[in-house]
Amino acid sequence: MKDKLAATLLAFFLGSFGIHRFYLRQTGLGLLYLLTCWTGVPTIVSFIDAFFFLIRDEDTFNKKYNAKYLANQKNIAGTSDANELEKLFELKERGVISEKEYKQKKSKLINS
Repeated sequence: MKDKLAATLLAFFLGSFGIHRFYLRQTGLGLLYLLTCWTGVPTIVSFIDAFFFLIRDEDTFNKKYNAKYLANQKNIAGTSDANELEKLFELKERGVISEKEYKQKKSKLINS
């Protein structure tokens, strides 16, 4: 999982060479920064990148740069949700909970 502070510091100190872009797995941009570092333009752009990384909230940063990690975590959590649904169904089938309770708990579990 990529860290917002690490990306900010890399952009500020080594951004001229695109190190922060390599860190964020944006290899194409990293190469562009690296190949044009002699012009000074990547230095200016990396300071701007560092500023925007700094002011961006964690959720927005994670959605953009950690989307695969978060999706994987959601899949792992989804497995436990499936197990909970199975347990609820079994309780309903055995008559421990009513159909109404089952539907309420199922809806709550799915929407959470």
